[in-house]
Amino acid sequence: MPSVSKQPDPTRVPVLDLLRLAAVGAVILYHYGFWGVASNGVQKVAMPYLAPVAQYGFLGVPVFFAISGFVIAYSAESRTPVGFAIARFSRIYPTFVICMTLTFLATLLLGHAYFHVTWGQWLANLFIAAPMLGQPYMDDAYWSLVIEVVFYVWIALFLAWGIFPRRIDTIIVAWIAITFANELTLDVPLFEKLFMADDSGFFAVGLLIYEHYRGRRDTRLYSLLTLAIGTATFQAVHKLERLGVHTHGSFDPRVVTVICIVSLGIVFAATRIESVALPAGLVRAVGGITYPLYLLHLQLGYVILLLMTPVPDALSTALVVTGMVVLAWFVWRFLEGPAHYLVRDRLTTLASRHGWPSRIRANEARIDRDDVASPIEASSIANR
Repeated sequence: MPSVSKQPDPTRVPVLDLLRLAAVGAVILYHYGFWGVASNGVQKVAMPYLAPVAQYGFLGVPVFFAISGFVIAYSAESRTPVGFAIARFSRIYPTFVICMTLTFLATLLLGHAYFHVTWGQWLANLFIAAPMLGQPYMDDAYWSLVIEVVFYVWIALFLAWGIFPRRIDTIIVAWIAITFANELTLDVPLFEKLFMADDSGFFAVGLLIYEHYRGRRDTRLYSLLTLAIGTATFQAVHKLERLGVHTHGSFDPRVVTVICIVSLGIVFAATRIESVALPAGLVRAVGGITYPLYLLHLQLGYVILLLMTPVPDALSTALVVTGMVVLAWFVWRFLEGPAHYLVRDRLTTLASRHGWPSRIRANEARIDRDDVASPIEASSIANR
């Protein structure tokens, strides 16, 4: 990999926190204004009159993936594979279990009119990829978390093989080649899942934006970034046929193309902005709530919404979304931190007992309060 100039100080990238809130807002708009929650053949859409705009909110998730590529590149830098795995697991899994269990209990107690869950479903969802165990996701939004975990596994493997980030250009070229080979010719479902062939371009864009953030400036970087943006846009448009069948919607590929290019350009621009005219605590809270909000807003939100009224309207929807924001803040403020630290410290101790190096930085012991990675996690890179 070409050499880079002096790396910037590892400070927070506050605009990414704001972008993540915008992205999760787009996903919420998609779910409440277009997709709804289907149960027993009944489709409930809270604000169908917003459908022409809300239907493009699905693109909020791939934007999360691009941000994830950026912050994961920082999180993995100078870390051992074990240290990286511990950081990622302790960051995403405890919060996932908390939010998944809250959704399960609320659905079990309150959702019988439209939604049905079982303890077997809850148990299968503890493994995140519940469909592999023959059970549905507790919340349909969890599919993206599975893709995130696959991405983390690949990065951990690349760290173990000693090729990340040293061979990042080769990794991205090979990844994009596999993507197009599968999407255009092979069409092997296993390859699609294993290599994230539907979303690889977005992750690649994030990885390359981090290379630029580190100070790298060369023709190869800009060429690869252009290729990755093109791949991401192709993948978003390529999804429309399946998405149209699944949702019975009609999507304009030109609109999707423009949204993708503009959104990725905004992510790139955000990494060049060092500060925003907002209180630091507010920005941190915005970044902090997006992960639990993403996990809670759909299934749990709809359970409460349909409990309030069988015919959702703008007022009831606004109240439910507000409630989900408050609940997400509570989870982030009071539950996520202690759970994260407990799991991280236990895993670190376990790794040490087995002689697995998990920390190689002098300041590693204080790292992770705002450890970032998930499309649905806080985007500080100050204390990764």
